[in-house]
Amino acid sequence: MVKRFTRIVAYLLFSASLLFSTGLLSPTAAVAQTGNKTYDSYKGLVMAGYQGWFNAPDDGAGRGWYHYSGHDGFRPGSCSIDFWPDCSEYRKLYKTEFKFPDQTPAYTFSSYDPSTVDTHFRWMRDYGLDGVFMQRFIAEIRNPSGLNHFNTVLNSSMQAARKYRRAICVMYDLSGMRPGDEQLLLADIADIARRHSLKDRSKNSSYLYHNGKPLVTVWGVGFNDRRHYGLDEAEAIIDGLKAQGFSVMLGVPTHWRTLSGDTESDPRLHELIRKCDIIMPWFVGRYNEATYPHYRLLIESDLAWAKQNRVDYAPLAFPGFSWRNMKGQENSIPIPRNKGSFLWAQLAGAISAGAEMIYVAMFDEIDEGTAIFKCAKQVPEGQQGSTFVPIEEEVGSDHYLWLVGEAGRMLRREKGLEMEQPKRK
Repeated sequence: MVKRFTRIVAYLLFSASLLFSTGLLSPTAAVAQTGNKTYDSYKGLVMAGYQGWFNAPDDGAGRGWYHYSGHDGFRPGSCSIDFWPDCSEYRKLYKTEFKFPDQTPAYTFSSYDPSTVDTHFRWMRDYGLDGVFMQRFIAEIRNPSGLNHFNTVLNSSMQAARKYRRAICVMYDLSGMRPGDEQLLLADIADIARRHSLKDRSKNSSYLYHNGKPLVTVWGVGFNDRRHYGLDEAEAIIDGLKAQGFSVMLGVPTHWRTLSGDTESDPRLHELIRKCDIIMPWFVGRYNEATYPHYRLLIESDLAWAKQNRVDYAPLAFPGFSWRNMKGQENSIPIPRNKGSFLWAQLAGAISAGAEMIYVAMFDEIDEGTAIFKCAKQVPEGQQGSTFVPIEEEVGSDHYLWLVGEAGRMLRREKGLEMEQPKRK
């Protein structure tokens, strides 16, 4: 019996080695098949927003240089991005009209390519980012081109999330929504739930659950910036998602609790928040490292309100901000990254205030300069309208990914609370 068992083990080991040597089974694939990790709560996780909206002319989507172009296309003097991606690890790249100082051409990626998404999720795994919220823009998915693009990116992301055992969650951005589009959203999530088995953990173990149900995020409720939709449409969406069996995270303005500043004054907003499972306020561009301490106190008060009203609370952190190329230098007030100390102050501040989950804006947002993924230290030559911001010389292109991974460990108490930015060994 022992000899037979030994022969079986030897055969299995030989078969596995043969598959590895022939390339039919990679080490990553082997790991993916050893067991699936389920995400039953946002608590204990540091997750980022994932835009996934970048296109190149030859990527097959037919959208041109989407989210790269400025007023006159994507060329020297005209673009919408402030940071240039570190492209050293992408399997597929696209040549641009930009050049580096040595006159070699500059290349960039397209989110439409599954290999791009795979690279991004591999980075999440390698650096310890727990997962991402997949941005889904109402103004995009109501047209065939946008729907095709974001469905393609979501398909790739669902596969990569399972492969690298990362959490994934659908997040609707209501910007540009019109009355009536709430039904489009509800039909869209029902279709996604069917295609990607959001309610079947045996088929989709990576999808994020909260309070026992698959989570869907709705961003853009309560802002006082003259949007075409309001609280009536938001309530229809929340009620509709609940009726479909989802838990809901609501993305609201910074001053949602006091109904002031960037927030409309209607107290119905608080009623809608109480219907939801999690609240996430928007902080991007609201402060810099010098003024952050005031908002650290705001988070404490927000947390107290949320606890009293039995709603979970996910504070936001962002690494810096810049939209000089998109908006013009005269309309942009950059927020310096300070080699990671600004981001770390927010991450540590949120955890010390009692946060149980954190939202990082954003994973791949090079338009507004909030990207935490690998950005270039050596950037193409620029001119007015296309001057790029390099990652600081003193830190690596992966520094911001590393920081959010360390914050996740700190959030889960795998390491002690550090208010000062840690040093890499």
